[in-house]
Amino acid sequence: MKYDYIIAGSGCAGLSLLYRILNDNDLHQKQILVIDKSQKNKNDRTWCFWEKGEGIFEEIVTHQWETLEFLSDDFQRQFAMENYRYKMIQGIDFYNFVLAIAKKRKNVTLLSETITNITSVDGKARVTTENAEYSATYVFNSTSLFYPKMDTKNSLLQHFEGWVIKTSTPVFDASVGRLMDFRLSQEHGATFMYVLPTSETEALVEYTLFTEKVLEKEQYKSALKAYIKDYLQIDDYEIKHTEFGVIPMSLAKFSRKVPDEKNIINLGTAGGFTKASSGYTFQFVQKHTEKIINLLKEGKHPNPKLTFRDKMFQWYDRTLLEVILSDKMQGKDIFATIFKNRDIETILAFLGNESSVWEDMKVMSCLPIMPFLTSGIKQLR
Repeated sequence: MKYDYIIAGSGCAGLSLLYRILNDNDLHQKQILVIDKSQKNKNDRTWCFWEKGEGIFEEIVTHQWETLEFLSDDFQRQFAMENYRYKMIQGIDFYNFVLAIAKKRKNVTLLSETITNITSVDGKARVTTENAEYSATYVFNSTSLFYPKMDTKNSLLQHFEGWVIKTSTPVFDASVGRLMDFRLSQEHGATFMYVLPTSETEALVEYTLFTEKVLEKEQYKSALKAYIKDYLQIDDYEIKHTEFGVIPMSLAKFSRKVPDEKNIINLGTAGGFTKASSGYTFQFVQKHTEKIINLLKEGKHPNPKLTFRDKMFQWYDRTLLEVILSDKMQGKDIFATIFKNRDIETILAFLGNESSVWEDMKVMSCLPIMPFLTSGIKQLR
């Protein structure tokens, strides 16, 4: 079988690209092979993101918030958003939505196999699995095969355990999402809770850390139980769903392309689309896959070039991460300073790589100069 495209990995990035291809008038009949070792039939993660207006996955948004709040020991504030909305999509809804469309298309093949290698041979990209070899004009890869070397000197881990809890009586305000609550011990590093109510009786409560290594399983559970009891003041609840995740926050260079392999394009985290300073991925994947589609339609190589602004935002991320890694300033203090001194629309635009240069300067000007100047210079090398 000859394929036009092979999508290696059927997570957020791979299925986002597949969905866009299948909904494009010029590309929807291309022969596509999707390979992943798992069948994506579990609710293994939740994606949260902010955007203006409606996105392409609007119909599977579980809930959205017009107001966000930030809490620390000496500063607490609710922010009513004008343009942005903070949205949640459940992993299983996303998988089911895209795969239901794909399974109806005769030009799409879905395989559950473990990928062992991806390379280029004679002008074709080739994917090797434990069972066979497959080739195509392009392979879009979101597996970890081409991850750079990461260690405690150049990387942190964003790791979290989240519980969806249901209470017996109404206790939540479903219109307000708690983006960060830093009123917790910072003994391990930047540590906060995340509370996203979807009704008066149900919410996602997530314990999140930016540290060098993950904790023991019981530590996450103890922290969640204590927060629900002491801060949310809830005693009677059931746990409907749990999820655990680890996201790299790294100074290591995640490349959009594989050296000397022009037919292989990296997506998602593999391509550097997990924001180094925050771990957010979903919306950066959407912007990237949209650019890929436009290039494919124009008959051009589907690896969007980095713009000057792209490089600037990468530098901002690397600088902030360097400040935390070098212990010049705690993550808690960085985020508290920004949220205390700037409006939410400017902050979200900056964190979403959508800000103007003037907005960049507004955000950076509220932070202490020396830690960021020395780290910024270091990241220019």
